[in-house]
Amino acid sequence: MRSPLWALLPLRAFLGGTLVYAGVSKLFDTHYLDETAPLGVHSQMLQAAETSPIGTLLSLAADHWVVTGLTIAFGEIAVGLGTVLGLFPRLAALGGVLLSVGFFLTASWTTRPYYYGADIVFAFAWTPLLMMGDAGVLSLTAWLRAKVRHKLGLPMRSTPDESAAVQNDVKRRTALRGGLIATTTAAVGVAAGSALALARRPAGSPGDSASPGAGSGPMIAAAADIAVGSSKSFTAPSGAPAYLLHPAPDLFLAFNARCTHQGCPVSYVGPGFRCPCHGSTFDGNGQVTGGPARAPLIEIPVKVIDGQVKVS
Repeated sequence: MRSPLWALLPLRAFLGGTLVYAGVSKLFDTHYLDETAPLGVHSQMLQAAETSPIGTLLSLAADHWVVTGLTIAFGEIAVGLGTVLGLFPRLAALGGVLLSVGFFLTASWTTRPYYYGADIVFAFAWTPLLMMGDAGVLSLTAWLRAKVRHKLGLPMRSTPDESAAVQNDVKRRTALRGGLIATTTAAVGVAAGSALALARRPAGSPGDSASPGAGSGPMIAAAADIAVGSSKSFTAPSGAPAYLLHPAPDLFLAFNARCTHQGCPVSYVGPGFRCPCHGSTFDGNGQVTGGPARAPLIEIPVKVIDGQVKVS
């Protein structure tokens, strides 16, 4: 009869596999790092910040959405692999608890009643693994420990008369080997995953930086066709709706038309913008003049070349 400790395997497989899938799917999602996408990490953080008890922290994280988004994705993958493989299992379970609690305080905070939200259930589902680890069953850590003990000429399992110094030496050597595996895997995974996620980010996203000497992008309109004080709607290179404004004779401005509250398309009502979904308003420079939006509209750099207004 198998040990009752094998009963933890289905939980390890489900929680670990789910976290790996969640992290990898984020890296392959072309909209995850898109600053303007309603389902991107930036928009989701801004939306959750309105009601979350850690809204201030979310707003700060949203200012660095690429780093935050990649940290979440790689954190999920690391926790998932550690759980499935049995590498630093209690540390992985702690990471799982923290991720689940974080999601509960943000994405699931407004779910009523609370038990309809999955994140609080996930937080408690991690507790058996947090308390017991992998129990040495199908565990990479257990395999590394066995290799260390074999190399030191020790029996496979510790005996009652084994000194504390020997046991600590085995733990240290096991942790070092496990850390080397984890560090190497993380370095390769982060490099490859970051390159993949950034490569799949929509080209020309307003969140991308543009150098002053960069080549011109697609034409929006002929400068002579946009009267001073008027506007023109167009589609940004990222596929998002946008507006071109001509507030002064020698000045053109362009803005992504996605409201920074929940991603609804704003309307130009001159001399500013208004969101029809929740009433947020913005002035002609994209700055917030009325909530619930907190962040300004995303400006799209443009320049006039040979009488044509182009995305720069």
